[in-house]
Amino acid sequence: MTLAQAQVPRVLIADDEAPARARLRDLLDDCRAEFPLVIVDEAGNGREVLEIASREKVDIVLLDIRMPLVDGIEAARHLAAMAHPPGIVFTTAFDAYAIKAFEVNAIDYLLKPIRVERLLAALRKAVAAAPSREALAAAAGQPRRHLSVHERGRIHLVPVADVLYLRAELKYLTVRTAAREFIVEESLTRLEEEFGDAFVRVHRNCLVARAAIEGFERHDPGSDSGWSVVIRETGERLAVSRRQQHVVKDFR
Repeated sequence: MTLAQAQVPRVLIADDEAPARARLRDLLDDCRAEFPLVIVDEAGNGREVLEIASREKVDIVLLDIRMPLVDGIEAARHLAAMAHPPGIVFTTAFDAYAIKAFEVNAIDYLLKPIRVERLLAALRKAVAAAPSREALAAAAGQPRRHLSVHERGRIHLVPVADVLYLRAELKYLTVRTAAREFIVEESLTRLEEEFGDAFVRVHRNCLVARAAIEGFERHDPGSDSGWSVVIRETGERLAVSRRQQHVVKDFR
């Protein structure tokens, strides 16, 4: 690959409908004279988008909003956590709420049926900058269904419903499921804000899923409150701090 080829934007098409993907491919071909590009691949859902972005260099993603498994907005939030996130251009046929949210947060979108002139403008905008994680979170307006774990150059999606607890250790966060532990670089405070309905803080460094609480035990020597929370599935005991001991009463 020459230097000139390496600098040509690499585009990923994501839509759950094959005719829509074909239409985008034709439109991109029409753009090449004014905006040279390479079509990297096509994806039919957000999970495939993340798998492709893990193994290929992707500069721009044309991302349908409503897709199965992982929708476009959530996929974009995981892409934004990459070391070199791609530019995102959302495509939609009818999601009026999403359009309003994108306009407020200055995120680009294309309303179907897409016109080549509008696509050209969006591609130029996307190659200049990727939307921030904060802007995408604000546009989503709801918690993610997955946490993204970056391991050995790949993105793994961990369903939030499978998480037993989240524990901060130095600058990293341990995500514990019944099967194993994962390490992510996210803020415990920010996760508490996002998932506050599903998790409860038991210590300044730990959030426990409400559904994962088996019960509480008294006289834990590792806890300044004298209480520990018992985790369903694993049977682990986690210290409850004195400041958070009201949690014990709340669950009785």
